Order: sequence, then C-alpha cells, then structure tokens
Amino acid sequence: MKGKGYDSDQFVFAITASLGIPVIPSKKNRKTPRALDKTLYNERNLVERLLFQKLKYFKRVVTRYERLERNYLAMLCLVSTVIWLN
Repeated sequence: MKGKGYDSDQFVFAITASLGIPVIPSKKNRKTPRALDKTLYNERNLVERLLFQKLKYFKRVVTRYERLERNYLAMLCLVSTVIWLN
C-alpha cells in the first residue's frame, strides 16, 4: 500500500480535526498500528487514480493558467464534465 509516508500523528490529527476520516496505512515500525478500513482505502485510491490522474492530461488546469479563482473553478468544472462524459 502506498501513502505510508503520511503516517504521522500530527497529520492524522489534522484530518480528524477537520472532521475527516484518516485512511492512511500505518508504517511497519509504528509501535501501535492504527486500524485501517481497507474498503474505504480502496475507494479513495480508486477516486484518486481515476480523477486526479486524468486531470493531469489537461495542462490548463494543472498549471493554473487561470489567475482568477472563479475562472479556475469554471475550467475545473468543464474538465470534470469532460472526464465524466468519457
């Protein structure tokens, strides 16, 4: 499993403080390993691979050509729609 580099107490606390669910696998050398919901981890991984990897093909979004937030959001919505329709 990837993502073990983010297994720090501070990072996990920041996620829980923002009312999120940390889905980060524990490192091998962690004294008290945390429980991991593998189903939730696989779903998160699927979303990351499908959406974010496809966003990389749209250079305008990745390099943030748009300077205004509203224009960037509009471009992001447009690209997301194109990805969804494919």
